[in-house]
Amino acid sequence: MKQNAFEAARRPLWRQFEAQLDRLESTTRSDRNGGSREALKNFTAHYTRLSRDLALARSRGYSQRLIEELNALVGRGHNLMYARRPSFLSTALAYLFGGLPRRVRHDWPFVLVSSMAFLLPAIGIGYAITDEPELLYSVMPPEQVYALETMYDPGAEHFGRERQSASDFSMFGFYIQNNIGISFQVFATGILAGIGSLFYLIYNGLILGAVTTHMLSIGYGATFLSFVVGHGAFELTAIVLSGAAGLKLGYALIHPGQRPRSEALKQAAGAAVPMIVGATIMLVVAAFLEAFWSSTRFIPVEVKYVAGAMLWSGVFAYFLLVGRLRGA
Repeated sequence: MKQNAFEAARRPLWRQFEAQLDRLESTTRSDRNGGSREALKNFTAHYTRLSRDLALARSRGYSQRLIEELNALVGRGHNLMYARRPSFLSTALAYLFGGLPRRVRHDWPFVLVSSMAFLLPAIGIGYAITDEPELLYSVMPPEQVYALETMYDPGAEHFGRERQSASDFSMFGFYIQNNIGISFQVFATGILAGIGSLFYLIYNGLILGAVTTHMLSIGYGATFLSFVVGHGAFELTAIVLSGAAGLKLGYALIHPGQRPRSEALKQAAGAAVPMIVGATIMLVVAAFLEAFWSSTRFIPVEVKYVAGAMLWSGVFAYFLLVGRLRGA
């Protein structure tokens, strides 16, 4: 194809792309990054065609004027494409203030089932132990009960720990390891058609209900509740989210629809990752609060209760409200 015919056929596209460049270059970077996905797709398609035209012009030996004109447009497009790449920080913030809460709301049936599997056994065992205190030892051995009583003794130097326990920093690392281990256990066993996730949700719920009821019955309610009320907003919510992610895996195996089970499982795992990442972040926050806030006896109980109420309200508001405008 001769250069004149090539230019006549392709110049309308070049002019259209140049107009896009002028418009995008006149806007701020945040406005460009906030543009629609369709607009980005259209810009990328035009940029790809223009790059091909430049390669053709070079390979066919067209004039230097045309090659320089196309090269300039490709260079401007490349700069905009590069500038559109979000930084790690902006990606993380977009995830925390949009992707995660929207994913949790989207998968609310799994979150609801996970919550019920965790909370109902806790409430049930609590009522049962109130009537029959000896039922406590059907959930945990006597030596574990004694260790818990020691940890929440109002005279203890730090609540929620054994006497002569390690430093706050050491306990911080221990809490992270322990909490994430429980979360991963609840999530990963969902691969067993969801039965594993349900089992560990019920088991952890029974432990929570039994310990809470026993601490209240022996008069350690103030130390125990003031200890768990703060970090519990993050830790308990993270366990529920881990369970929801595991149940999502199990549901994909049981009900793959028209897809092969392997494909359904792969898609479910990809959708569950945001909840697991979110649960991990929440568990790190919980571990920090547990080590440096919850276990400190010098903070008045009333202050811990107020802080705990604020944290619980904040967690609920976050998952219910954050990201709705952007999602709309």
